[in-house]
Amino acid sequence: MVVVLRFISLVLVGIGLMLLGADLVTSLERHGAISVRSLEQVWTLTSQSSAAAFHAWAERSLPSSVSGWIGAVLALPAWAPTGVLGVVLAFLFGRRPEEV
Repeated sequence: MVVVLRFISLVLVGIGLMLLGADLVTSLERHGAISVRSLEQVWTLTSQSSAAAFHAWAERSLPSSVSGWIGAVLALPAWAPTGVLGVVLAFLFGRRPEEV
């Protein structure tokens, strides 16, 4: 189980670094104007219909405060949740010193 969680942390950190690199390249292409993609923008790029369906479901089924929190999480930079979660998992399930 620890090996699986270490692999998941590695994948999450890799995705976070790729998203951060994509934001940096886009900022360079726009002559230094900082460009940061949110989770919602990345989700919309991958599947526009599922993002719209999720928003419709959240507005219809969840209380407005919870829906607001979900909107706030989806407004975060895309690299932040994936990278931070990957680093936290790496620290929690990283290599342990072997006992002698």
